[in-house]
Amino acid sequence: MGQRQKKGRPISGWLILDKPLGMTSTQAVSVVKRIFGAQKAGHAGTLDPLATGLLPIALGEATKTVPYVMDGRKIYGFTVRWGEETTTDDAEGAVVAQSDLRPSRAAIEAVLPQFIGTIMQVPPAFSAIKIDGERAYDLARDGEDVQLEPRPIEVHRLDLVDMPDDNTAVFAAECGKGTYVRALARDMGRLLGTRGHVANLRRLLVGPFDEASMVKLDALRDAQAEGGFEQVDPMLAPVETALSDLREIRIGEMEAARLRNGQPFILRGRDAPLAGETVFATQAGTLIAIGSIEQGSFQPLRVFVGE
Repeated sequence: MGQRQKKGRPISGWLILDKPLGMTSTQAVSVVKRIFGAQKAGHAGTLDPLATGLLPIALGEATKTVPYVMDGRKIYGFTVRWGEETTTDDAEGAVVAQSDLRPSRAAIEAVLPQFIGTIMQVPPAFSAIKIDGERAYDLARDGEDVQLEPRPIEVHRLDLVDMPDDNTAVFAAECGKGTYVRALARDMGRLLGTRGHVANLRRLLVGPFDEASMVKLDALRDAQAEGGFEQVDPMLAPVETALSDLREIRIGEMEAARLRNGQPFILRGRDAPLAGETVFATQAGTLIAIGSIEQGSFQPLRVFVGE
């Protein structure tokens, strides 16, 4: 039997969506995939329905580069509401603990250093972490007592930006992979002798993608309605944009042919990358493969199919 024909276009690239409030990341991917008529799509880092902002969506061959985006730094702006802790650690959940205490600016600034650097964090019970093959949020919704182990995370920066009133404080955070901002709000509240949850959250940066890259969903829909694929395709960032932290190796046709067949090739010259380094190869401006350097050879890890 022949292979089943894939539905959709073999379009590849990154759409940096400004995810609207109330939409899940999975729903956002489905909408974008449909607008582009893409065969394949995925995202690089979940945003909760109550969060807005930067959601990198990979189409086609860009899905092979998702891990390199997810490993990058992230920047968030978020508001904490003091006095209430919730089941979900954000405004969606039921209130489970309350406090009449409201922290001062001085008190908040005094505890911030304890949340900077490599710290241990217990993820929210309502998270996508798997427990015995089940998502934690599914177990929590079923009323089970979810106990997650603390894990190390990296917080590069946590600043108090504003205090609009006694009940709320606005923060900016720059952090690494696996950090839950909702858990930061919960733990700050407890350390300050009160309670807290995230009232709103907006992501502003993921790896190489920042606010300037974002496209609003309405603008994307309007462009598709006005001019179809010719209007929306230019909104995509190239696949290799995700690899900005990796070194680029420019190769010729012979080496590209070897890589496309899954074969390594020997690197020559004193500027050759170091052993163990992960790099990517391009030929005439086209991304060919991601690979690792082993014993003087480029060993392909991911090979890309040209459109």
